[in-house]
Order: sequence, then C-alpha cells, then structure tokens
Amino acid sequence: MANEAKLREYLKKVTTDLDEAYRRLQGIEDQAREPIAIVAMSCRFPGDIRTPEELWRLLAAGGDAVAEFPDDRGWDLQNLFDSDPDTPDTTYTREGGFLGDATRFDPAFFGISPREALAMDPQQRLLLETGWEAFERAGIDPVSVRGSQTGVFAGTNASDYLSVALDAAEDFGGHLGTGNSASVLSGRVSYVFGLEGPAVTVDTACSASLVALHLAVQALRLGECSLALAGGVHVMSTPGLFVEFSRQRGLSRDGRCKAFAADADGFGPAEGVGVLLLERLSDARKNGHPVLAVVRGTAINQDGASNGLTAPNGPSQQRVIRRALTNARLSAADVDVIEAHGTGTALGDPIEAQALLATYGQNRPADQPLLLGSVKSNIGHTQGAAGIAGVMKMVLAMRHGVVPESLHIAEPSPHIDWAAGSVSPVREATTWPETGRPRRAGVSAFGFSGTNAHAIIEQAPAEEPAPAEEPVTTPGVLPWVLSGKNPAALRDQAAKLLARLETDAGPRPADVGHSLALTRSALERRAVVVGADREELLAGLGVVAGEGMAPGVVQGSVVGGQVAFVFPGQGSQWVGMAVGLLDASPVFAARMGECGAALAEFTGWSLVDVVRGVEGAPSLERVDVVQPVLFSVMVSLAELWRSVGVRPSAVVGHSQGEIAAACVAGVLSLRDAARVVALRSQVIGRVLAGRGGMVSVALPVVEVRERIAVWGEERVSVAAVNGPSSVVVSGEPGALDGLVASCEADGVRVRRVP
Repeated sequence: MANEAKLREYLKKVTTDLDEAYRRLQGIEDQAREPIAIVAMSCRFPGDIRTPEELWRLLAAGGDAVAEFPDDRGWDLQNLFDSDPDTPDTTYTREGGFLGDATRFDPAFFGISPREALAMDPQQRLLLETGWEAFERAGIDPVSVRGSQTGVFAGTNASDYLSVALDAAEDFGGHLGTGNSASVLSGRVSYVFGLEGPAVTVDTACSASLVALHLAVQALRLGECSLALAGGVHVMSTPGLFVEFSRQRGLSRDGRCKAFAADADGFGPAEGVGVLLLERLSDARKNGHPVLAVVRGTAINQDGASNGLTAPNGPSQQRVIRRALTNARLSAADVDVIEAHGTGTALGDPIEAQALLATYGQNRPADQPLLLGSVKSNIGHTQGAAGIAGVMKMVLAMRHGVVPESLHIAEPSPHIDWAAGSVSPVREATTWPETGRPRRAGVSAFGFSGTNAHAIIEQAPAEEPAPAEEPVTTPGVLPWVLSGKNPAALRDQAAKLLARLETDAGPRPADVGHSLALTRSALERRAVVVGADREELLAGLGVVAGEGMAPGVVQGSVVGGQVAFVFPGQGSQWVGMAVGLLDASPVFAARMGECGAALAEFTGWSLVDVVRGVEGAPSLERVDVVQPVLFSVMVSLAELWRSVGVRPSAVVGHSQGEIAAACVAGVLSLRDAARVVALRSQVIGRVLAGRGGMVSVALPVVEVRERIAVWGEERVSVAAVNGPSSVVVSGEPGALDGLVASCEADGVRVRRVP
C-alpha cells in the first residue's frame, strides 16, 4: 500500500509538471504567432503625396501620379530621350513616378550639418523624416523613445547618389562613406533617434521593404525589440535605371504599370518611401496606441536555380504564399483581396497570376472571387518601397471598406488562364466583400534577385467597448500649442493643422489641444493659440500660419535653462484644494495615499478625510493639520509633474515647504519627512504659538507698513514678505481686527492665517 501511495504521488507530480510544460510551450507558441499591430504609417509617394490620407485620396479617385522627368536634378533632359532602345545613354520613356521634394531637407532639425547633409543619400534623409512622422502619428513623442529597444528595418534597392556627390565640386569632409553606405540607411535612424533595438538594412531589390517587414515581425515576436520601424525607400538620383532597363526593353513606353492588362508592355520606375510603426498587439492595446491593422503572418523564400537569374519563378511564389498562410494559421479562402506585385510586364504578370490562381483561386465561390490589384498602376513601381506601398494601400482599403480600382486594364491579359481559378482583377472601385469575419488581404513582392515575400494583413480587431464617457466640460478658454525648429517650420505646422481642421470638423477642440500638448515633441520655436471656441482657435491658427500677431496668439522661442521646484510655506492652502486632482489623477492620488499612510503614524487623523472635508475630520484651521496637509499636496504635485516628464534640477522651500523640498530631492525619506513635518507642526501649535494672530494682506510691503502705523507698530508688525503683493502681518488680535476691517473697506483682499 505504501508503494502504491508513493506511485500515486509520483504520477500526480509528473502530471502537474507535464501540464506546466504544456502551458509554457503553448505560451511560447502563442507569442511566436501573436499578431503584430500597425500603429502608425507615414510616407512620401509620387503625386506630391506626403501622408497616408493623401495616398487614399489618390487611390479612391483613381488617380495617376506618373509624370514627366524632374527638372531639378541636373539630368540632361534634352538628350536623354530616344525612341530607339538601342541608342546608348538614352531611354525610350519620358515619364515616371517622382518625389517632388527629394532634393529638399532640413538638416538642422536632425542635428546634421549642411555639409554632411549634402553628402547624404536622399534615401537616408527621407527615412529620417518619415520615421519621425511615424512616431508622432502613433501619439509618441519621438524624443521619448531615446534609449528604447526600438528596431529599424529598412528596405532599399541600392543607391546611385554617390556618383552625383563625386561629381560635385564640394568638399564633403569625409562624409561620403557614411552618407552612402547601405548599412547606415537603418543605422542613421537608430543613431539620430537613439534607438537601441536591431538596425537592419535589406536589399533584395523590389521585395526589400516586405522582407524588412517580415524581419521586423519576427524580431517583435522573439522579443528582440518592443517597437519597430519597418519600411523601404527608393530615390533615383540619376536616370541610370531608365537607361539600363531601356537596353533590356523592360520599361513601359508611357511610364505606366499596366498590371495584368492585355496591353502590358513593361514597368514604370518610380520613387517613394513608406514606413510602418509596429508593436505586438497586446502591447499596443496596453500602451493605448492606435491599431490601424495587424500583420497576421509573413514569409520569405528564394527562387533558387530557376529558369534565369532575374526571371520570376511560379512554384516559389506558390510556396511563399502557402508558408505565409501557415504562419498566419489561415486558409487561402480566409483572404479576400490580393495586392499583387503586379509590375505590368508580359513575363512576370502571367507567372504571378498563375501562382495566385493555384493558391488563392481554388475552392472559392464563383460569386466571391479573390480581388486582385496593384498600387503600381497609380504611382509606378517604387522598387525598394513597393511592398510597403502595397501594405499601406490594403490597410487604408480595409479601413474605408473599399478596394480601389487598378488602372490601365482595358482588357485583362489573354496570356493568363483566368478560368483556372476564381480570381478577378479590380477594374473599378469595389465594396470590400462582407464575409462575417475580419477583412484580410495578401500582399506580394518579388525581387529580381530571386527573393520573394508575402504578408497577410488583417483588419484591426474590435476593441472592448469603453465605459460611457461623462460629458466633457470645456474650459472658458482652450490653448492649442504648436512648435517647430524655426519660424518657417512653425508656420508650416499651423497651416497644415488649419487645412486639416477646416476640412474635418470631427475632432473636438479639447482633443486637438490634448494631442498637440502631449503627443508631439516640444521644439524650440513655440506658438500658443487661445480661444473660447473652435472658430477663435482656427482664426488663431491662421494668424500663426501667416506670421501675424493678434490677441489670443503668443509666439516665441524657448529660453534655455533648467527647472526648479519652489515649495511655499503656510498660507497657500484653501478649502477644497487637491480634491479635483485626487479624483482626476491616479499618480497624484497614489502619492497622497503614501503620504497619508506615513503621516498616520504621527498624527492620528486621515489626510484624505481632511482634504475632502469629511465630517469629523480635523480642521485646516489647526496649524498641526494644515502644515502636514500642505506638505503632502506639494510632494504629490511634484510626483505628478515628474510623471509627465517635468523633472527639477533644483528644489527650494520655506517652512514645511523646505521639508517637502528635502523629501522630493531624496535627502529625507517620505517617512522621515512626514515625521519631521508632523512633530514640528505639533510643537508650533502646542508650545510656541502665542495668543496673537496673523493676517495675509494683498498689498506691497510699503503700503502695509503705512497701514500698520495707524494701529501702532508695537501692536502689529510685518511677519513675512511672501511676494510683491503678499505680506503677512502678525500681532494682537484686536489690532489685527482693525487692520482687516480697514482693508476690506478699501477693497483690499485680506485673509486670516491659521
């Protein structure tokens, strides 16, 4: 029997251990498959597109952003075009997708010298700008991420800027190496922002940005970083790419990508940059960051020894799609839309379409075909940024419930067997299919290096209903705070905000003020617009945008210096003080609770009861009560300021304020400070206090002395000068009564001090 009992105990232990091991393995597996939230997007694309909102307007309108070659890059436009593909150093197309501001940059904003900025590849400049914007669009002050485990994963398709810099007459002072190194593309972003997570530059040609997304997702799931910037960039500093692909007959004659169309005749090169800010979904919810969509699964692979170094490989494309679906724990039927690589080449499109038909196109209802499109038809082939451009298009389409049309498909390609599966090119804007489950899209990118990538993007999960909000009471006046590195940047910020709010009446003025004050960096040049309503605030923005002056508008620059906390003595109290903060600020309430617990050992009364005026609690009129209460409020206010990033370089105080200063500085522990302030105030009340009184008079000390002379300086005297118009007088109660009466008769504010 004893052996049986031991065996039972052993089996119970083994079972428990197995259960624990299973739970741990399940947790590891769940973490490895956790959806990754897209919490922000930023971009620059052809057509002067500078925001995701502008990208959506282009897509929703069926816009075409391809345009003539730029005239600000020193290209020999007179001799560059020749309709004959065999003419050396020429191209047979006149158009492409170009960034209008690729040649502009504000180096001082990022602490970069003008000489180093000239030596820098424009791709580095663009990633800095869009990286900053991605943080701000997530409601994160970019300065606050310094020292964090944030990763940077940047895709590129090489750079030709070095040849431009070498031909220039400037002396770049040794900056060309870092300015044109692919590794520094990601490294500079980490350096400027102070990010300490992985920094990786990926060059797999046209699949680079989607490969960067895959690596970022993996790093987040493995815990290698807590946030990640992922994206890609491409700028054509020279016309070399047009010249090279003209020799190969790979370009479209009119510069347009006619994806999956019968008249597809090659791809149209373009520029762009797109950046996503990523975070584990659970962390995004916990941190209160917006969730635009989630990445459910990703995969990458290689063509291997296929039918040509740069030729696409259909079986490899099928494998990468199936692997991404497996990673996402989904079937092909769970995906509604495909944002294809879709370059518009006679070779590549049929191979890609066949892979899609063989994977997503099978076992689907005939009335619910897979919808197929390509953003390249709108903005051209942005190369190193192409995959991220497709992801951004799908995120925007999910949020608006519309799949935009793919342009230039007069007739679908006859080289594709469309009957082999249920796949349909989107030739006009289509409502996103309602399936009773989250909207999902696949995004493909294939590099001519042979590296393939596929990602599954899913509609953001619904949040739990928030508690009903109490009506917001807007104060009599509301401030909107703006900042910029210089006056021109400040005006630009005001103009952009004004344009946005004039076309979007949704945001409440208080919400705008909150976001401006707490979710953006406070830069050197500042403006504050104060108004009682939306119209006044918008008018103030117009004044700032126009560099004018008006009531309710204050502008200026930050004066360098440090912060000091000054803690006053007795007399700064009033009935009901701190009650609002106890209810509104968890930080303040928690610190008051700690102060109350420390004081209770020496006082015998409840701090919170006194502050709230609970019946039976001692009165603030008692010196042994008011001083410990003031001490607690000051210490708690200091903690509240610290919680929002305001940290003092020095502290100073008077009376119990001196004790608060010592506590905030760490000279005294909270318990020791509470003991000192409690016992000190008790000694004052019981031993040192006489039968006289004190009165606070709101007048300059000279005028107070003149009034004292009326009652006789031997009966009352100046006890303290607390400010230019704040003087404390002490003395005999009868004389003080006369002083109070004369002050009140003259309309002078006067208050008796306990």
